[in-house]
Amino acid sequence: MATTTDKASSATRNKRRPSRGAELTDEQNAEKGFQASETLSNSLQRVLVDLIELSLQGKEAHWNVVGTNFRDTHLQLDEIIDAAREFADDIAERMRALHSLPDGRSDTVAETTTLPEFPQGEIATTEVIDLMTERLDAVAGTVREVHDAVDDEDPTSADILHGVLERVEQLSWMVSAENRTPRR
Repeated sequence: MATTTDKASSATRNKRRPSRGAELTDEQNAEKGFQASETLSNSLQRVLVDLIELSLQGKEAHWNVVGTNFRDTHLQLDEIIDAAREFADDIAERMRALHSLPDGRSDTVAETTTLPEFPQGEIATTEVIDLMTERLDAVAGTVREVHDAVDDEDPTSADILHGVLERVEQLSWMVSAENRTPRR
């Protein structure tokens, strides 16, 4: 059995550095690298809340859609929800990489989203198509509104917005085609 003296001497032989953070000063522990301005943070936050709201409204539609072409609409809503959630995570993580604080709390999303409120209850597939197209277009509109200011300050964040815009506009086109008739 090791004695108290043996334990003390083995501790002094350990040459590892102490754990990080515990011994650091506030200055040493400060975040480093490029830091987003308030304008950049606010722009990314606007996109974030619209994407979160899009995923929530997509789920509401997914649960309550009924009518002709139900299964295809139901599955298409899953695509929208998955894309919105993935992009929201990308935006939030980019914000953190830029030392900005994303705010995805439900009250913040509800108070700041540009998307109109989604109706409650069962909704016909044709109406869901129109409602989701409107919301996809609203998200695209927000991305386009903030894009130039974001690109001026941080082209890397603008690249993320390009991906969001490309996919959201593609989804809008695909969803809206459900209710269109061919041009003659």
